[in-house]
Amino acid sequence: MNYLNCVEVEPKQQATASVIWLHGLGADGHDFEPIVPALQLPDYLPVRFVFPHSPKIAVTINGGMVMPAWYDILDMSIERKVDSKQLLASAKSVQDLIEREISRGIASERIIVAGFSQGGAVGYQAALSFDKPLAGLLAMSTYFATQDSIAIHQSNSSINVAVMHGTQDPVVSPVLGEQAMSALQAKGFSPSYQTYPMQHAVCAEQVADISAWLQQRLIG
Repeated sequence: MNYLNCVEVEPKQQATASVIWLHGLGADGHDFEPIVPALQLPDYLPVRFVFPHSPKIAVTINGGMVMPAWYDILDMSIERKVDSKQLLASAKSVQDLIEREISRGIASERIIVAGFSQGGAVGYQAALSFDKPLAGLLAMSTYFATQDSIAIHQSNSSINVAVMHGTQDPVVSPVLGEQAMSALQAKGFSPSYQTYPMQHAVCAEQVADISAWLQQRLIG
């Protein structure tokens, strides 16, 4: 099996849970690596963080420049026309990483998928269509690109979904976060929705909220 290359941050003790965290367009797996100590998770919650690197592909909206990307974005309209085939391939690669965590002894119910921006769009597809129950899905400053085509697996038809967005985001409009919320609710989910006075980023208040959410999902 050829897995995505990843940055991995191991806990001090043997991991009992895993978070697979997907970066945004033009970044790589190191982008969110510094968030691990900032989360200040307790020592009795040993979590392995897996930060995969996306492939490098030509991105249409950036003049065809080759850069790290989970899929091509064809235009920046509010509808976000994307290369669905590439997105689905990336989601499958993420599901392969989930399976690898299971093979390493982590129960699927203790695995969380998190994604920022483009990574969040892949996260929606990967988590909601996965055939084993997961602990949660964290969607940050992102959009539900496959909401009209996704086949949600029964195993994750009631997964805990946390949606977070900046109210001043000029890259991924807050409207897209709200649309994702509406789509999730229409499909029977009960997602949480939190906003922050920030642009296309992650802020300290949000990091604290993410820490609390992770502990809620993984302790007990």
